[in-house]
Amino acid sequence: MADRAANAHYGGMKDTHMIDRLSHDQLWDQVIRREPGDFLYAVTTMGVYCKPGCPSPPPLRKNVRYFRNCGEAEAAGFRACKRCDPKGTRARLAQAVVQDACAAIEAAEDIPSLDALADRSGYSRFHFLRMFRDHTGLTPRSYAEGVRARRLHEALAGGARVADAVAGAGYGSESRVYEKAGELLGMTPGALRRGGEGEVIRTAVADCPFGRLLVGATDRGVCFIGFAEPDEALLGDLRQRFPRARIVADDAALAGAVRAVLDFLEEPKQALDLPLDLRGTAFQQRVWRTLCRIPPGETRSYGELARMMGDPRAVRAVARSCARNPVPLAVPCHRVIGSDGSLTGYRWGVPRKRALLDKERAAAVEQVVSGR
Repeated sequence: MADRAANAHYGGMKDTHMIDRLSHDQLWDQVIRREPGDFLYAVTTMGVYCKPGCPSPPPLRKNVRYFRNCGEAEAAGFRACKRCDPKGTRARLAQAVVQDACAAIEAAEDIPSLDALADRSGYSRFHFLRMFRDHTGLTPRSYAEGVRARRLHEALAGGARVADAVAGAGYGSESRVYEKAGELLGMTPGALRRGGEGEVIRTAVADCPFGRLLVGATDRGVCFIGFAEPDEALLGDLRQRFPRARIVADDAALAGAVRAVLDFLEEPKQALDLPLDLRGTAFQQRVWRTLCRIPPGETRSYGELARMMGDPRAVRAVARSCARNPVPLAVPCHRVIGSDGSLTGYRWGVPRKRALLDKERAAAVEQVVSGR
């Protein structure tokens, strides 16, 4: 009798793929804990199927069946849950709405009001705001401010007069820009417009385990680290960042910095400690400082990094700031991975990111074993 009851209880699991890898208790445990998983569960008394992370109240175990995909669950007579959206229908619709709103913000000369964007989307003000935050990590206003700051940055970097760049980006007056210059640009508008004019950036090149290595530094510290590309490509990247600076080869002056980078690549047992000249917005600076708090041998997801900063919704903005990091290794953006554990993108190539992490983990294990 007990065997027949058990067979009936787990009847829906016969055709699933995870059943071969996980026990019935493990599957149920994931449902109760609301942990993501590569399967779906259905509740017979409700007639719906859900993802294991569904926020709905937990069902009774005797009423649960398991399936490998939406097609199997629907073939068995169940419909998709509206809360966890296992088919991703609502998520795709929300993404399209947010993409349309972002395009409208990008195309507008002034910052659109929240009401105007909500009316455009067809959703209520509150619902639209929540969708936008969930998909971008920002409010529409913050996103629009970022667009405006980018326009200003690009115009100034292109050599436009400060007054023209300020007006073209949609700011009401130069005084507002100068008041928030550090937050918006990481430097004064004049300094950005000059693109490093009047500055000398000394460079040194060397061979490293990933190919060629280029280190660039101003009088204040290292402002650029690049590797795994030909010398001219690395120099081109540096020139793009400082288009009007005078770039001078000076291997002797940067011998110590180059040696520190090479030593780190050879044996990454501690952080790469170099004087840095980092130029970016206040938000980028916060991201870069937080990256330096991730110990060698460990990783964090973009979401975890955003939470470390105290800004959990700013996941996409965090990812963009990581991508603009001018001094990899010194600011270890390679220690950030996707929420699913994947290595995601890396400016210098995912294989090199994997090699860096593997070497750091091996060094961390060696330290623990040796007791150092």
